[in-house]
Amino acid sequence: MKTLKDVGVGSTAVVVKLHGEGPVKRRIMDMGITKGVELYVRKLAPLGDPIELSVRGYELSVRKSDAEMIEVE
Repeated sequence: MKTLKDVGVGSTAVVVKLHGEGPVKRRIMDMGITKGVELYVRKLAPLGDPIELSVRGYELSVRKSDAEMIEVE
């Protein structure tokens, strides 16, 4: 299983499935990350956390712990 955490800077991935449950999953979905959405990894913070993404035309920062819950292809 490949997660968003495994995607390199400058790469694009498509969301396959969201793992996790309850409020965490809801928060990820509220940020616009849903099944079928294309994510572009813009950059990593100097210490590797968080990850900066382009999603649906806007920039978004996601913690690595949350990125592990996002399965991509």
